[in-house]
Amino acid sequence: MKTKIVRIGNSQGIRLPKLILNQIGAGSEVDLEVDNDRIIIKPTNKIRDGWADAFRQMAINSDDKLVDKETTYTSSTWDEEEWVW
Repeated sequence: MKTKIVRIGNSQGIRLPKLILNQIGAGSEVDLEVDNDRIIIKPTNKIRDGWADAFRQMAINSDDKLVDKETTYTSSTWDEEEWVW
């Protein structure tokens, strides 16, 4: 697909069709990279995007319990003889 470079104030830019932005999952911001003679446009992903929904679903599925609570702990010889409180 060809597109024109347009003047935007003191800068230049291109218009990206909404369909293309939707295909890469871009929101209101993108990351730009230059790789030799190419400009790479990537969606910005927030570090914890989707975590709240995932935790809500875990709670609904009762899959949010601590793993070590379900296992029984047995002390070792080292625990009994070497450990100092």
